[in-house]
Amino acid sequence: MPPGGRLLQRVSATRTFARIAPHFIPALDRAVHRLTRGKVLLSARMLPGVILTATGARSGQPRRTPLACLPEEGGGWLLIGSNFGRPGHPAWTGNLLKNPDAEVSWRGRDIPVRARLLTGEERAEAWRAALAFWPPYAAYQARVAREIRLFRLERR
Repeated sequence: MPPGGRLLQRVSATRTFARIAPHFIPALDRAVHRLTRGKVLLSARMLPGVILTATGARSGQPRRTPLACLPEEGGGWLLIGSNFGRPGHPAWTGNLLKNPDAEVSWRGRDIPVRARLLTGEERAEAWRAALAFWPPYAAYQARVAREIRLFRLERR
């Protein structure tokens, strides 16, 4: 874990972080990613990250969202719809439910993917992996009544 990682985990589990972070982290990530032509994602300095491009569920327009991810063996990714522990599901999860074919920018490469919402034992196993990867997800889940959505992205 990078220097300061444990401190960041403690801070990111707080309600204050959940209130403030969604307003600046994604915008900063998008700007830096665009300026570096996909080579740098600031939040990926602490956690692996992708830029997800999914088709908007209502608009039909491409929506780009920087997200932390859990890379999986075989070249796929696990995405956790935590929304920083806020009540509603993040919009990108609804987009993937309606339009599972998407694209991720991973380490400067654009990769076509297909998203699948995880359920049952497959979800339980992925949730355990997510908690081992980033323990604050447990605090996020404890704050909300909804079940946090988990998606597996597989290369198309």
